[in-house]
Amino acid sequence: MNFEELITQNNWGKYPVGLSGCRTSDSSLDVCDYDVTVFDDKSQNEEIIEYKNNFVKIHHGKISESQSKNLIQYDNMKIIQDESWDLRMLLSKVKEKRSILYKDYAKNSLLESIFCCEKAKQAINDSNVFAPCWQKCAAFFLAEGILSLNQIKSSPTHMLDLMRKLEKNPINEKISIVNETVGIERATPSLLERMLKSTIGFSEMVEKNNRHLIIQKKHDYFLSNSMLSDCYFYLGHVNKENFVRFKNSVERNPDLIHVLKVAFDIEADSNLLCQQAELVQQSSNEILESISRH
Repeated sequence: MNFEELITQNNWGKYPVGLSGCRTSDSSLDVCDYDVTVFDDKSQNEEIIEYKNNFVKIHHGKISESQSKNLIQYDNMKIIQDESWDLRMLLSKVKEKRSILYKDYAKNSLLESIFCCEKAKQAINDSNVFAPCWQKCAAFFLAEGILSLNQIKSSPTHMLDLMRKLEKNPINEKISIVNETVGIERATPSLLERMLKSTIGFSEMVEKNNRHLIIQKKHDYFLSNSMLSDCYFYLGHVNKENFVRFKNSVERNPDLIHVLKVAFDIEADSNLLCQQAELVQQSSNEILESISRH
């Protein structure tokens, strides 16, 4: 990747620029995109461009960033440009506080999981059609919390594989609850094709940034390599991210359920949903109690 040319074309010459995400890890695949962060203090959403047959996600960051959710994304970041040394100083602070940041993000993820479980149970009581969506989000947040306690960044493409490789301990064993409640055992090529179309549709409604190109490419990669469960998990996590972005107004958009029903591959059995929500909530609470004692 010719980053100098990319910087020149986008007029980023005066800003610190760094590379993060899959391309800085040992688990990177040919299908992975490049996560480039430009520290220009802008608050705009990520952009996706195609550059020399590769997809590049452009994030806009702040040198003064203080949220653990964003700071852990800079863990192991490779500096592309930093004439002011501001980015070096920020990354040094991230390295120094690494364990604290991952633990803080884990706690936040587990609290989000519990919140989603409560939303799911309330929605079941109210016969609200979005109950299964909340339950799915709860399971994905539980997965993120567990990975973060292992000081691993959440990456939708690699999450399921990373979870398979976790060492055995009481916290990591809760991954079985994630697998049990997300629905990966249902993955078939025909189902994934239907989920893909709806996932792309929902992404276009919420993100409007050409992410559908990446989603399609990763779906095709997973299927060509017989990674059906990984594809199911990836598509579900993409939908979780977009559902959460939309969560405060989702009740005012009941028609969304038509696309989410297929995108999330949601379960209609309210008794099963309630059991799943209870399982996830209990797991999140147990992990929170465990880490609060240390």
